[in-house]
Amino acid sequence: MEKRGILGKENLDDLKRACDSIDKTLVRKIEEYESSRERRAPVEIQDVEEISDLQATFGDFTEEKAQDNTYKMNSKPRGYCLIFNNFDFQQARKERLEHQTLKDRKGTDVDAEALEKTFKELHFETVVFRDGTAKQIYKELNTFQQKSHEDRDCFVCCFLSHGDRGIIYGTDGQEVAIRDMTSLFTSSNCPSLAGKPKVFFIQACQGKAIQRGITLYTDSEQQRKLLEIDSWVPRECIPNEADFLLGMATVDDFISYRHITEGTWYIQSLCKNLKERCPRGEHILDILTEVNSEVSQKMDLSNKGKQMPQPRYTLTKKLFFPIK
Repeated sequence: MEKRGILGKENLDDLKRACDSIDKTLVRKIEEYESSRERRAPVEIQDVEEISDLQATFGDFTEEKAQDNTYKMNSKPRGYCLIFNNFDFQQARKERLEHQTLKDRKGTDVDAEALEKTFKELHFETVVFRDGTAKQIYKELNTFQQKSHEDRDCFVCCFLSHGDRGIIYGTDGQEVAIRDMTSLFTSSNCPSLAGKPKVFFIQACQGKAIQRGITLYTDSEQQRKLLEIDSWVPRECIPNEADFLLGMATVDDFISYRHITEGTWYIQSLCKNLKERCPRGEHILDILTEVNSEVSQKMDLSNKGKQMPQPRYTLTKKLFFPIK
């Protein structure tokens, strides 16, 4: 403020206004300084020193406020990152008539590898589960619910699967409710994660409708043929308590896209932006906004289909994933 010419021994109004919105005691200190200046002859060096003291006090206070507004994220590992990667749906096609058209999820391994690499770089302990039935998924989640997370600052869980409204499918075609999975990690069900961020990324459709868009550019016919669809949509998927973030691949009632060799639009954009933006000190909601922007610009030209991801959250602080 001093360098910009808005703070000096004769001009403390801006500093008082800033302090007034933060802590009244800082305003009183400034007023005491002004009163003491009026009672004595100017002493330039002393004035400068007292202004510096006020700046230091104000700086220390704002730094403490910033820390209070940010989730702690310095444990190593930061926490567990679970990745449920469902590719083979042969059992679902065999055992359930309604799932005869449920394809194997080509390209999902590319997503799983990207997530594992990204979260390892962000200092998470990654655990990958492949081709889990509904029962197996619940079993693994219960295992990590019962673990102690006392020495960890966060919990991340990623699902790559088919699904429908409010659920994902196990490879046996049985439903796993998103709300049931997230609720396992509430503060009452998993006390060692109380007050800590619980982050879930869900790659699957949220219905069968196609979002329509206007064609702004062209793509090759080969690229169109390589696109497939994941199926699903959430009901109320996030618990009614603080510190949850649910990153959805698409909004309610619509499909999401998966490239059979390059992975899904959403997960690939998510990993790319985490890698680029976490080192810059950007917080997760800003990063997910950029993911929204990138994915929304893509198009399935064969259907003029679009995709818009959607974050849902009850976070109470800013969430950063530092790389150091």
